[in-house]
Amino acid sequence: QVQLVESGGGLVQAGGSLRLSCAASGSIISINAMGWYRQAPGKQRELVAAITRGGAINYADSVKGRFTISRDNAKNTVYLQMNSLNPEDTAVYYCNAEMFVRDSIYTLNTYWGQGTQVTVSS
Repeated sequence: QVQLVESGGGLVQAGGSLRLSCAASGSIISINAMGWYRQAPGKQRELVAAITRGGAINYADSVKGRFTISRDNAKNTVYLQMNSLNPEDTAVYYCNAEMFVRDSIYTLNTYWGQGTQVTVSS
């Protein structure tokens, strides 16, 4: 069994900050890319930021300069520091990871967390 467990969501005023964490656990062999996606009501899920095992990073244009993604490979954990939040950032944020696991050692599978709500009030 493999799990991605997110934490750190909540309610914050516009201009505030939150830090999301996502820890992967279970029968993991290795983790390639990890990332954060979000889905607002009535909208499609979209990429927020992603980071490879080697540290290459990609951000959505809407969060560049405000959000910072990082990861701790030793802890199988990815973080998302969100600053200067605005109401348009309100969404459920999902952690995502591409992993090789013991039950499927030759296949790179994608796993999702359960999601954490981020609400930014104006």
